Amino acid sequence: LLEKMADVSLKEAALIVGVVAACYWNSLFCGFVFDDVSAILDNKDLHPSTPLKNLFQNDFWGTPMSEERSHKSYRPLTVLTFRLNYLFSELNAVSYHFLNLVFHVVVCVVFLKVCKLFLDNRSSVVASLLFAVHPIHTEAVTGVVGRAELLSSIFFLAAFLSYTKSKGPDNTIVWTPIAVTVFLVAVATLCKEQGITVVGICCVYEVFIAQGYTLPVLLDTAVQILRGKGNIPFSMLQTLLKLIVLMFSTLLLVVVRVQVIQSQLPVFTRFDNPAAVSPSPARQLTFNYLLPVNAWLLLNPSELCCDWTMGTIPLVESLLDVRNVATLTFFCFLGSLIVFSLRYPGDSSKTVLMALCLIVLPFIPASNLFFPVGFVVAERVLYVPSMGFCILVAHGWKKLASKSVLRKISWVCLAAVLLTHALKTLHRNWDWESEYTLFMSALKVNKNNAKLWNNVGHALENEKNFERALQFFIQATQVQPDDIGAHMNVGRTYKNLNKTKEAEESYMIAKSLMPQIIPGKKYAARVAPNHLNVYINLANLIRANESRLEEADQLYRQAISMRPDFKQAYISRGELLLKMNKPLKAKEAYLRALELDRTNADLWYNLAIVYIELKEPTEALKNFNRALELNPTHKLALFNSALLMQESGDARLRPEAKQRLLHYVKEEPQDANGYFNLGMLAMDDKKDTEAEAWMKKAIRLQPNFRSALFNLALLYSQTGKELMALPVLEDLLRYYPDHTKGLILKGDILMNQKKDIVGAKMCFEKILKLDPNNVQGKHNLCVVYFEERDLIKAEKCLVETLALAPHEEYIQRHLNIVRSKIASLSATEQSSLPADGAAAVEEKKNSFQNLKEVKNEQKTTQTTVDNNKGQSENKKRTEKNNMDKETPKKSTKEIKDIEKKRVAALKRLEEIERILNGE
Repeated sequence: LLEKMADVSLKEAALIVGVVAACYWNSLFCGFVFDDVSAILDNKDLHPSTPLKNLFQNDFWGTPMSEERSHKSYRPLTVLTFRLNYLFSELNAVSYHFLNLVFHVVVCVVFLKVCKLFLDNRSSVVASLLFAVHPIHTEAVTGVVGRAELLSSIFFLAAFLSYTKSKGPDNTIVWTPIAVTVFLVAVATLCKEQGITVVGICCVYEVFIAQGYTLPVLLDTAVQILRGKGNIPFSMLQTLLKLIVLMFSTLLLVVVRVQVIQSQLPVFTRFDNPAAVSPSPARQLTFNYLLPVNAWLLLNPSELCCDWTMGTIPLVESLLDVRNVATLTFFCFLGSLIVFSLRYPGDSSKTVLMALCLIVLPFIPASNLFFPVGFVVAERVLYVPSMGFCILVAHGWKKLASKSVLRKISWVCLAAVLLTHALKTLHRNWDWESEYTLFMSALKVNKNNAKLWNNVGHALENEKNFERALQFFIQATQVQPDDIGAHMNVGRTYKNLNKTKEAEESYMIAKSLMPQIIPGKKYAARVAPNHLNVYINLANLIRANESRLEEADQLYRQAISMRPDFKQAYISRGELLLKMNKPLKAKEAYLRALELDRTNADLWYNLAIVYIELKEPTEALKNFNRALELNPTHKLALFNSALLMQESGDARLRPEAKQRLLHYVKEEPQDANGYFNLGMLAMDDKKDTEAEAWMKKAIRLQPNFRSALFNLALLYSQTGKELMALPVLEDLLRYYPDHTKGLILKGDILMNQKKDIVGAKMCFEKILKLDPNNVQGKHNLCVVYFEERDLIKAEKCLVETLALAPHEEYIQRHLNIVRSKIASLSATEQSSLPADGAAAVEEKKNSFQNLKEVKNEQKTTQTTVDNNKGQSENKKRTEKNNMDKETPKKSTKEIKDIEKKRVAALKRLEEIERILNGE
């Protein structure tokens, strides 16, 4: 038999490459859709910053295997290839699809090599071409997550080819190929679980192909041995030894796999696989009916669908259901093939037997017959079984083509099948272009699956087309009225449309479908983790109403009582407790969440915000730093830790604060806040030119940035560029006409630099309209009256100002000066009291630094809302609160500088007073 095994020629390989390229070239234009989102876009295990060991601790979707929400799909080698894609092209979908295409080519070539063990050269090529073009493979090849099938198949076939070399001359055992086989089986299993089934194929091959036994011969030998009329033949003992080694190795792999999933099966809901939770006989009848359904997809792949869950295939609940005829016919046909292949010797029966093994054994893990899986039908799991199907078809075609009467017809039929399958595959690839096209194509095949209606809604929602998305979500609730997720989707969409009342009603319907809470009872095995988000979403909705915060807190606590390891509930509750001004309880919530997940940078960030509320900046900075250790590009941690350093007044922290802000603006180049705070840092460091450049950049990005406009004007006024400050102040006051400090600064510049008394007077009068008790504005208006030589009005004004600020000495002195002038009206020369000696003195007394306004669109605690997709899709959103930080903390050195300026200003005030007194 081994002599029959020929290498694949270059022409054959080139033919396969050409056919695969012709069928799948358009897959390169497809994006990340369906399960790709969780496995690629949302999977942190792909990022270089994630330790490699995490790949071997997490499932295929990046969820720790120890967590109950994990799907327990352990495929670290497949994830490793995704990580390599990410390393070279990050999230460029083309490279992922191209690598899938390459892997499919490799599978086709290795499959051709396997076919040559059981078929002649021409039939082997036919089988390989049928496999290359079969439309059922589009999900495995064009869907990026299908790479698990491709990689597992490569090592699956390689393991089998290696085992075929384990028989030496005179039926001796060659152990090296067996050792290689065991290794390749382990690798195939680490790519996808079904790789382990190749051991069964090797066992069948050993007994019926390599040793040439048939079932009657085996039975006869067993009977003779049991009757004591003969001994076990030596060749049979050798076969048993090889099988024992194979089975023992397999058992070890199974034990390791069970340890990896920690002896826990994944939790699936009745929506994923309705038959799995159905009573007998509906469960058995439905699962058996699914076998002919899968066989029909191989035989007639005209109607393909990406999702066969929920109501796609109605339950077979009665023996009288007509679909049982299909099940019976399938088993009769399969049984006859098994009897033929096991009973009769000859190449034909051996070919049929190996084809059946390739069809049946790899499909067993996905068949639902031994343990439930999270789907009803999945086209990608037919990737390996289709190999056996293609061998059967090629073998049948060979039989037909060998008859002269049917030769031409057989060739015509073969060409038609290859052409139609290739065109169907090419057309099917376009369905995977986007989530919208994929799920719309699925709805053409099946309108009874609420999940498909939901997924079309999600695709439209991602495009911000909420009105259309709502129609599909509502349709999902009509198709499956008890679908909790569909009602959650309706609620979230109403919320996005600002229809709060309707949103709450939808969430309440979803909540009513949840199991009733019994105190002290855990529902982990009955409730899908993503369904618990109904409590989170409803709480996030109603907490917008200040009077319902306690009600929201109760909802978070309900979610925690149903699943004490529900991390998101602790996170959301922590934020609510902060809003309720209960920082100590918020701290407890976040610390509990950190017990569940210490590698979550967002949790460390949120805890830092709590410490800020608790007035513990040192601890806050430690937690910001921990968040950045876990995620160096955590934008909020970069921004807020830099602010914290800046506010500390510690000059030693400024360089690090600057580096973090520079990193932040690199990550968020369109956020003006980053550039503004870089400008503030530069002002603190007396780097005026640099500060000016950063402020201007912030204003370019956000022309109405209040604080940037004011501080740029202030910077100009401090550096002797008062006239340059005026147009900036004009912009500021155009956007914010009531900006008091802007009006004061503008009035001072108009009075001192432009000598525009009228303009200055308008500024100060406007301030007093806004705030009649504004001492600075009132005093400056008194100065205007003095400049206008209206001493009586100036005196009255200063009396009123002194009443507002009786402890301000300079106001009393100025009042004395004015009264002195009134008493000596006969004096021939009167001095003026310039704004520089009044308004500016007050400005300098309080220091220009104290005027510095710092408005940060400050980022506060992180909120995660509307997690309804089971996704990993725990998507985190952030709130930005506007906070004016009028007076940043200053270092001791800066305080001394300010005091010196104040003393100098007071000395200058005394000089002005001497001039006024005529000394």
